[in-house]
Amino acid sequence: MSQVYEELQARGLIAQCTNEEKVRDLLDNHQTTFYIGFDATADSLHVGHFLQLVVMARLQQAGHRPIALIGGGTTMIGDPTGKTDMRKMLTKEEIDHNAECFRQQMRRLVDFSDGKATMLNNADWILKFNYMDFLREVGVHFSVNRMLTAECFKTRLEKGLSFIEFNYMLLQSYDFLHLYRTEDCHLELGGDDQWSNIINGADLIRRVEGKDDAYGLTFTLLTTSEGKKMGKTEKGAVWLDPEKTSPYDFFQYWRNINDADVIRVMKMLTFMPLDEIAEYEKLEGAGLNRAKEKLAYEITAMVHGKDEAEKALAAARAVFAGGASAADMPTTQLSADDLTDGQIGALDLLVKTGLVKSKSEARQVVKQGGLTINDAKVTDMFAMYGADAFGEDGMIIRKGKKTFHKVTL
Repeated sequence: MSQVYEELQARGLIAQCTNEEKVRDLLDNHQTTFYIGFDATADSLHVGHFLQLVVMARLQQAGHRPIALIGGGTTMIGDPTGKTDMRKMLTKEEIDHNAECFRQQMRRLVDFSDGKATMLNNADWILKFNYMDFLREVGVHFSVNRMLTAECFKTRLEKGLSFIEFNYMLLQSYDFLHLYRTEDCHLELGGDDQWSNIINGADLIRRVEGKDDAYGLTFTLLTTSEGKKMGKTEKGAVWLDPEKTSPYDFFQYWRNINDADVIRVMKMLTFMPLDEIAEYEKLEGAGLNRAKEKLAYEITAMVHGKDEAEKALAAARAVFAGGASAADMPTTQLSADDLTDGQIGALDLLVKTGLVKSKSEARQVVKQGGLTINDAKVTDMFAMYGADAFGEDGMIIRKGKKTFHKVTL
């Protein structure tokens, strides 16, 4: 258990801490119960959540007890943090479905057997609140003036902040108080964008319980070297659900990250020893591709299992070696209904495979020389392909240098 805090620091994971000395002592010298909250806003976790699950698993391996708190109650409001507009309000049924999807995915990374970790849902206490009792017990301890200085609210004031969202900080703070009372939880973790919510939870415990032994720790957000959030592609978010982001696409996302990001992400998201990562750090130029391949394999194995990681690795090597077809390449199957007079246009192929969102975007790809079909660069916007172009193994489409897709008929 010793030097857990130092390990988190060395991997670049720690952003802010309410009391470094106390938190270091908790993590290095005591068996500690901590929690991380996950609002059930979609039916899958994404790459941003993955970093939090990795930290949760890392601390669990060091002997600590995680609580994964599903936000069945807080999701009914929606966290305004980092959002320019109010989140779509979900029904209770949608939230319950999303929460169940989260549970299944979390179990791949965190061990919930024999009380080693706990999964709770804040709907179990939040939805039972009497509003007046809540205002008198919790609301009385919050200063509106101070709340308005929080980054999560400041960025929304110009466009408008609804009253329902304004309550979110109070509810998340109460979660910490509830877990402090019922689970002996003294530490809340989260992304650095949650700093305001986390410190208000620790402060609420101090005001209500009169104790100063609740702490907060935030992780560095997963961003590129240019400061952009990781986990976004032209197709949208990179999900942990294989039905939403295939294991191959998931692997390719990490295989294609910028050279400047690969070692930092390797430290943050994998369980590779730091001395092994230091060897990869010595690589330069084309040699970095070895580090990217290792990174992609490790993360894909964690999320989808070693078999899927092996398949994705083999498929990636096949296409990088010369655009060869591979069984595990992302594939779109077309039917006769997708063809007109037995043919289909290059632009329609791009749209139907999901490689672009519209024909106008497809035209840009062709205009910039970024489309190759069956090893032939496409320069004609109106190029048409008949059934013979698909062959027995399917048609191979390449967009840009690194995105491969197979189409069968």
